Amino acid sequence: MTVMRDTVVKSLAKINIQGDENGLIPEYDVLVNQLPAALLNLFSERLMAAAPPERKATVADGLVRAAYECGYHTGCGIITSEAFNDVVLPMVTEGEKDILRGAFAAFTAWGWAKSGIVQLKDGERMVIRANDYYEADSGGDGLRAYMLRGLCQAFFDLTYADPYPNGMDTFVCQQTKGIEAGDPHGEFVVTKK
Repeated sequence: MTVMRDTVVKSLAKINIQGDENGLIPEYDVLVNQLPAALLNLFSERLMAAAPPERKATVADGLVRAAYECGYHTGCGIITSEAFNDVVLPMVTEGEKDILRGAFAAFTAWGWAKSGIVQLKDGERMVIRANDYYEADSGGDGLRAYMLRGLCQAFFDLTYADPYPNGMDTFVCQQTKGIEAGDPHGEFVVTKK
């Protein structure tokens, strides 16, 4: 699958992802923002710092949920787009597995996370390893890759749950390792709820 991943990363990295006058990325018909990752991290850090200890888990869940909803709706636009279909679909030999692999290659191509699937059991479980992601350089304590957790869950839902938009919240993602917590890489495990 390295050939597929490398081809997808190189091909998708060439696409100029710029919003039009309405803020849409024409290739994917989704809203785009051009805010730096540092702003996302600062926002998350301040929310977590302001939360009383008994509310921190709720705030963290809210940050993951925001990323999940964005990833679910935006992800559908990406994996059904002409650009994704032109690049990924010709290489699909293992159905949903390859669509999912292509989606994580897109993450890398667009700088969201250098990540890939290290274990996959169709429709049941997925383990993602990330060597770089937005929150890897964030401040704060513990595991806090809220965005990547939400995106991993969203893409697994899009791949293995009921068709969009009825498959929301079929799976859940937990972060088990994190660069921001001193681990050599981030690790994210998606399982059925």
